[in-house]
Amino acid sequence: MMMKAPNALRSAFATLAIVLPMFALAETPSSTSGGPKPFSSIAITPDANEVCRVPRPPADLAETAYLRNGYRAILRILVAERHLIAETCDCLLGEFTWDMALAELPRFQTSDNPRLPFKVLDLYAMADALEAEHAKACSE
Repeated sequence: MMMKAPNALRSAFATLAIVLPMFALAETPSSTSGGPKPFSSIAITPDANEVCRVPRPPADLAETAYLRNGYRAILRILVAERHLIAETCDCLLGEFTWDMALAELPRFQTSDNPRLPFKVLDLYAMADALEAEHAKACSE
């Protein structure tokens, strides 16, 4: 009886040793194989409004996410202001750079603390209001 358990165990390991490599070699489905589509292929296409949305800032723009979020809000404000001044519904985002947002920091700065130079929530509110005003003007 003692000998059967090790033999059964060896048999199970032998089966796994054969099945696992075969499983690894199996063809993964692709969009052309008729099988399930890869996860990225079911992504939703962004709306036209999303095309002109300020992207997430690069990680090397600032040390903390708080600062990066503030710079993104500043860039949103700059773009929305330009849209309103130009009275255009065209996307002008391509005319802006992250350096422009950094250069505008003194205008939005509320503190001398380099880690918290502005109030991000206030910047979000300002950007949201300007973008809403632009969207309203373009919908009329």
